Amino acid sequence: MSRPLFILTVALGIFSPISAIADWPQFRGPLGNGTAEGSDRLPTALDAERHIAWSTALPGRGLSSPVVAGDRIFVTAASGAEQQILHVFCFSTADGSELWERRFRATGRTMCHEKTSVAAPTPACDSERLFALFSSNDLFCLDFEGNLLWLRGLTFDYPNASNSLGLASSLLVAGDTLIAQIENDSESFAAGLDVHSGRNRWKIDRPKAANWTSPLLLRNTPAGDVVALQSTKGITAVLPETGAIVWEYADGASPIPSSAVAGEHLIVPSHGLTALKPPAANAAPTVVWQTGQLQPATASPVVHGDHVYILNGAGVLTAGRLSNGERLWRLRLEGPFGGSPVAASGRLYVFGERGIGQCIDLRGEEGVIVGTIDLGEPIQCTPAISGDAFYVRSDGHLWKIAGDPEP
Repeated sequence: MSRPLFILTVALGIFSPISAIADWPQFRGPLGNGTAEGSDRLPTALDAERHIAWSTALPGRGLSSPVVAGDRIFVTAASGAEQQILHVFCFSTADGSELWERRFRATGRTMCHEKTSVAAPTPACDSERLFALFSSNDLFCLDFEGNLLWLRGLTFDYPNASNSLGLASSLLVAGDTLIAQIENDSESFAAGLDVHSGRNRWKIDRPKAANWTSPLLLRNTPAGDVVALQSTKGITAVLPETGAIVWEYADGASPIPSSAVAGEHLIVPSHGLTALKPPAANAAPTVVWQTGQLQPATASPVVHGDHVYILNGAGVLTAGRLSNGERLWRLRLEGPFGGSPVAASGRLYVFGERGIGQCIDLRGEEGVIVGTIDLGEPIQCTPAISGDAFYVRSDGHLWKIAGDPEP
């Protein structure tokens, strides 16, 4: 007999969501590759007095990235002696003022490695709703005014779904389906949830191994829109509406840095880096190239223009040619790095665990560091880009770093 799902749906007397196009709706941006388009006025020199537009205090711990929708920015945190208090914040992008905060108590396990946090998964949003997942397997859906629409206590439904180091896979919205990868050494699964109700549309078993990678949406492939699920076994592509498996790459992949979308290709941290061309349903993907000279460590690869960029374990940024994987140049940065870089308009931004942010100009024959900024606090998150600004958080603060005002 199957266990009934634990879902709390909240009926609101008045519900008038704010419709918005999310500028940075999920981990590593709208394209799933760490790149933003149309952000031409991001700061380059990274002068603290000129470019820090505002900062606001955060409680507790958090490695999750911010997500941005219109004039609102959302971020999660966890506080308390055992990180049992779960926070979801909404701030104004204009001045950093707090628009609302919601607090919940964790229903699942809050154990995690000292370098990570219960607030490690990055939330995701569509045009009306925000979805926030925590390492305790508590999943919340709120509207943009902070009203709770539904919640799932996934540990109640799947009591063995956890690991002692903490979970960190981020959410993905694909149409009316919310994709969650809850992968670990015991009760490992991926699920597609209805965004309106939180109920399972589908659930599939996944390899029983610790995995911190996040799902990706591949659009307009020969098999249609598919969700790529990464694990130590490789890549499994499923239909977002049903969870049906349409193809697999079974030559292994890293459980830490996630893959990146590159047009019609998928760039996978496998044997260094591997470029796959998605096939039609029930066929094998084509390996376009594979190279051991592009070996990411913790940070996920960034695809920008005709190049792919990786950070290795020594803090060296390496550029590769997207068409064939050829290594082009290397540049040592000031690390170490826990989060991933982001890129826009020929510049790459990355923040290290010592609080140093660096801007690298990618437009020449080799990358050049053209700006640095010291935020004074350890940073392990991946920044979010929106318009002429990017947002970065530590355990203690959220910052908006913006370009110079229009003359």
